[in-house]
Amino acid sequence: MNIFLDAVGANKLAPRQILKDPVLFLAFGFGSGLAKKAPGTFGTVAAIPVYCLFAQSNLLVYSILTLLVTVVGIWICGVAADKLGEHDFGGIVWDEIAGYLITLWLVPFSWAAVFWGFILFRIFDILKPWPIRWLDRNIHGGLGIMLDDVLAGIFAGLLLWLMAGQGWLH
Repeated sequence: MNIFLDAVGANKLAPRQILKDPVLFLAFGFGSGLAKKAPGTFGTVAAIPVYCLFAQSNLLVYSILTLLVTVVGIWICGVAADKLGEHDFGGIVWDEIAGYLITLWLVPFSWAAVFWGFILFRIFDILKPWPIRWLDRNIHGGLGIMLDDVLAGIFAGLLLWLMAGQGWLH
């Protein structure tokens, strides 16, 4: 039983091609997006070590790194979609990495924040309440791929920030 995709996108790229191409490797969340089932969830799991690395810095550095991941992600996701021949292919999970980093942006590090940030981000990313769903359907290209997850990260981050303010993340 193979848990990884055999061919990727409309252009039927092999997983080996994804892992060898630096842009696709990043777009696929270091390979996590190659999972046959729930690639967005696996992409968010791949974001946890990135977050843990970034969280060791101060707020300014974390902010710069998160903005860089997000802005560069527009290009990464757009190029990846073009190479795959398919817009917003499920295995493109760089947007999940950015969204998760945004979720945890203004919350002090704790393992509870890591856990609840994951849960909240996945809920918003999967359910896509308005206006997230509208953005997902109406904005295309790399910006469209990134934008719905950025907004899901903002919504999840606001809830997480409120939870932290109530002392629920200690």
